[in-house]
Amino acid sequence: MNTDSTNPPSTPLFALGTVVATPGALDALTENNVLAHALLQRHVTGDWGELDEHDRHQNQFALRSGLRILSSYVIGESIKIWIITEADRSSTTILLPQEY
Repeated sequence: MNTDSTNPPSTPLFALGTVVATPGALDALTENNVLAHALLQRHVTGDWGELDEHDRHQNQFALRSGLRILSSYVIGESIKIWIITEADRSSTTILLPQEY
């Protein structure tokens, strides 16, 4: 799997299911002129954003094992946005870490 954000894969690696977002995440995206679709595209193609090596390995394992997948992106000057796809791939949530 290629997780290099300069040349990400173009095909989805997993299903997103129903996509929902918390009010706080929607406000942050709007205030920073970031499209949720752009972050979802990064998430579903394996660009996990600002994760440490352990969490990146966990996501790779989750792809093979059907576990939950987490991405973390920084927008604006320092606002973190998490995207979590559930293990059963039924839903994906865009949220702020404090809303978890």
